[in-house]
Amino acid sequence: MTLRIGCIADDFTGGTDVAAAFRRAGLRTALVFGTPDATTALPADCDAAVVALKSRSTPADEAVADSLGAQRWLWAEGAAQVYFKYCSTFDSTADGNIGPVTDALMDAAGAAVTLHCPASPPNGRTVYQGHLFVHDQLLSDSPLRHHPLNPMTDAALVRLLSAQTPHQVALIDWATVRQGVEAVRDALVTHQQAGVQHVIADALTDEDLAVIGAAALELPVVGGAAGLAEGLGHAYPATGPAAAGPLPRDGRAAVLAGSCSARTLEQIAQFYAAGLPSLHLDVLAAATGRDVTAEALTWYDEQDPELPVLIYASASPEELAAVQAQLGVAEAAAQVEDLLGTLAAHLVERGVRRLLVAGGETSGAVTTALGIRAVLVGEEADPGVPWTYADTPSGDLALMLKSGNFGSPDLFTRALHAPAQEPK
Repeated sequence: MTLRIGCIADDFTGGTDVAAAFRRAGLRTALVFGTPDATTALPADCDAAVVALKSRSTPADEAVADSLGAQRWLWAEGAAQVYFKYCSTFDSTADGNIGPVTDALMDAAGAAVTLHCPASPPNGRTVYQGHLFVHDQLLSDSPLRHHPLNPMTDAALVRLLSAQTPHQVALIDWATVRQGVEAVRDALVTHQQAGVQHVIADALTDEDLAVIGAAALELPVVGGAAGLAEGLGHAYPATGPAAAGPLPRDGRAAVLAGSCSARTLEQIAQFYAAGLPSLHLDVLAAATGRDVTAEALTWYDEQDPELPVLIYASASPEELAAVQAQLGVAEAAAQVEDLLGTLAAHLVERGVRRLLVAGGETSGAVTTALGIRAVLVGEEADPGVPWTYADTPSGDLALMLKSGNFGSPDLFTRALHAPAQEPK
């Protein structure tokens, strides 16, 4: 079976999110962690392949190099179109990385114009008159203005992207989108003839994204969040079953959380309120040399094996600021990633077979520590939060990689407290 579409995601949970979107569109989808090479093998009969990188917050030149490597591999696997998936909150600074990466992918593909839309209506992200909303707030008024790595203080997408690229950026407004596929295609042609290379599209509903996806079907490079990926995926006819295998029924369940987003903090609070075992990691103590990992494993071994456990380094904005003030932003993030990646490897060795990970950088650290390169995408527990399936030296593993802002407040307890069911 020929690969129909390839995708490059700028972080690991973003990769999971977009892979779930392709699967919802009926495409059998594989997720690959890190820049693939000649030894990287896809599961059989995939319609779509997502390469999940850790390029959202790396220097722009590194993000470009990694993304171009992924693009070449996807082309070699047969993908004619490449989708660049970034966060539905357009996480990026004036230095990049959305603009530089998109420009590089377009140059390599010989593309004259591309289309962007970060809307994800099920998660409350919409675009109107070129402005990005988080539910009923402008992005710049939402909690994302306090993001620890990429604080988003401007909601105007044309202005945001214009600061990251030397090329012209323009808008296709909602009134045009509502006129249908041909109207969007005509607007793309008009912008291209005027010398525009980047076009932002408004979208308020999934129906809008289906229109935009169909209009973008022939573009070599398209960019956006998972919502547009699903709209694009629906324009590709499926060729086989999308279903993955069953979740492991035996073994313990655990949550590892590194995200400091408001939603992850809610999920932690609900898990704790349910009376389930929870342990907060002392990042500052780990930085001074205390063996926090050994302490956490001793605590884990003392818990009821029938209950899921939560181990987290997540903190409130005030607590996070205090840690960053002592360690620096980069060192604080590195300590969290090292702690949770190491713990993941030990927990799987101890028999964890269902593992939920909260946070993009944390997910990258965990998959790297477990040596997982590719998974098959299965059923979603919440929009954009699917189970995936991997083989490890310790046995089969069901792995859920959750973007910090995704999932309902009860996701941790609901996904892990009951025995896992076989996907439909």
